[in-house]
Amino acid sequence: MSSPAAHADAQIQHAHGQHAHGQDAHDAHNEGGHGSFKSYMTGFVLSVILTVIPFWLVMGNVLDNSLVTTLVVLALGGVQMVVHVVYFLHMNTKSEGGWTFMALIFTVTLVVIMLSGTVWVMHHLNKNMMPMSAGDVLHKMP
Repeated sequence: MSSPAAHADAQIQHAHGQHAHGQDAHDAHNEGGHGSFKSYMTGFVLSVILTVIPFWLVMGNVLDNSLVTTLVVLALGGVQMVVHVVYFLHMNTKSEGGWTFMALIFTVTLVVIMLSGTVWVMHHLNKNMMPMSAGDVLHKMP
């Protein structure tokens, strides 16, 4: 007959998803969730390539138009973020029942709204402010 303390300990371990020998049940069922050496190396090589290309574009002044260079560097940075999320954080639609991916989508949506709103407000403030010369500033000071 088991003691009440042993029974309570077994219930706590079961509630936390642990086996009696301390291994997490979640890890036992999701061993494929962690990346292999091959996937980590793929992510590393892609990250290095996605870092070297923008560096080469900027330092070599490869593209004549700075706006195009900026857009290409930003696009490659976005691709690099996706590589990090997939290969190093192992985030996909199947992990954690899709909730981590939904949290990522929500976070990206909020960041895009905040950044685009900030740029929009700053652009319109700059456009709609009255231009003032240095002399006007000096005359209006108390």
